[in-house]
Amino acid sequence: MVTLINVFTVEPINQDRLIELLTQATEVSVKYAPGFVSSSLHRSLDGTKVTMYAQWRSAEDYQAMRNDPRPLPYLQEAMTFATFEPGMYEVVKTFEPAKE
Repeated sequence: MVTLINVFTVEPINQDRLIELLTQATEVSVKYAPGFVSSSLHRSLDGTKVTMYAQWRSAEDYQAMRNDPRPLPYLQEAMTFATFEPGMYEVVKTFEPAKE
């Protein structure tokens, strides 16, 4: 499994707009792609960041989804007012609350 952590930077006035575009891209096609496991959107409290945390079965499954033209218009529009720093990771350790 691979994890993508993409941090988008926006003006606070555009934070909700970016969240809506990323939501639409996910609802239209991403969540139907083979190998998609889950994703979560996070908003910064200061309004300047949106972070998407997504898990995929493999890097190949993620790359195959990137070739799907359906989410492209949403992402192209997002890039007109946001920048992003992509990252692909693998989970090395998961922590859970201590049991008493």
